[in-house]
Amino acid sequence: MKLRRNLTALVLGLSTIAAFAQTDGNTETRQIKEEGKTVFNPHWFMQVQAGASHTVGEAKFGDLISPAAALNVGYQFTPLWGLRAGLSGWEAKGAWVSPQTIYKYNYLQGNVDATLNLSNLFCGYNPTRFFNGYLFGGIGVNGGFNNDEAVAINDAGHRLEYLWRDSKVNVVGRFGLGTNLRISDHVFFNLEVNANVMSDKYNSKKAGNADWQFNALAGFTFKFGKTYTKTEPVYYEPAPAPAPAPVVEEKKEEPAPAPEPVKVQPMKQNIFFLINSSEIRSSEQSKVNDLIAYLKEHTDAKVSLTGYADKNTGNARINKKLSQERAEAVAEALKAQGIAADRITVDYKGDTVQPFSVIEENRVTVCIAE
Repeated sequence: MKLRRNLTALVLGLSTIAAFAQTDGNTETRQIKEEGKTVFNPHWFMQVQAGASHTVGEAKFGDLISPAAALNVGYQFTPLWGLRAGLSGWEAKGAWVSPQTIYKYNYLQGNVDATLNLSNLFCGYNPTRFFNGYLFGGIGVNGGFNNDEAVAINDAGHRLEYLWRDSKVNVVGRFGLGTNLRISDHVFFNLEVNANVMSDKYNSKKAGNADWQFNALAGFTFKFGKTYTKTEPVYYEPAPAPAPAPVVEEKKEEPAPAPEPVKVQPMKQNIFFLINSSEIRSSEQSKVNDLIAYLKEHTDAKVSLTGYADKNTGNARINKKLSQERAEAVAEALKAQGIAADRITVDYKGDTVQPFSVIEENRVTVCIAE
């Protein structure tokens, strides 16, 4: 029995300690004013690709398919725009019609492309998105070599009007589509198709139009460094601890002085808004309610409402309109509760005045009633 009583007392004691610990932890909870954000960081990337190429010619599609490979190094300047330089090549094919003969030659191509992230353009920036489509366009220089098979066809009596023997350099225009499928923050599986247009002399044959080469590639994209950061949430400042009650000393009764006129103390309220918003949040509604109660109690009092916007976002025109909408939103809330319009003065400063040192606190309507 004694052992049972001791165990019961121990359990009750531990439960009490846990309850006090939980209560004390809850006192540390802070109210979030604005959630943290994900911010893009410019970064380098590399792409390693391999696949197949097809040079348009007078033969079956499959007869003109060749191996292809590419290596690209680039820099992503913004969530939308990047620039890459690449080296690609391997083998290309051409065809002589009669008798049907397929001939091979090799090439290397250097190119510079501008890239546009389509997923961020249409769906907003999200560094953890799985599918990341992109569009690109650029220019390059193609150098062909090892054209011995075409030379042999020509020397056998089948004249190739645009034959080149040792090497041939062509200017290239190119464009294409691709996607990076996210495996991790730094590794993506890459798929890409591209089209390259060159001089009619690329495949040694005269056709009277430009020569085209198409590539279908797969590989990996590697991103280097920290590609994004997450900012901390913005919290409301905790309310100060109440001051200790003053010590009251007993005094001898003295004749009461004549009462002085009661002076009404002015009221000031700062109504904070979210970025690019003029809607009064539920967390700020209590301030508006206090302002309404003050104006109803002091019927001679008037209120001035001044709207602001932070200068770190938007532009001067947008911020001026946004600050006006914030001030008018509070004015409409007061009028909806019976406060006469002639007791309300509305002003707005845009981002020309920043009443607070904290950037986010300048998304505000300052209300002074007196």
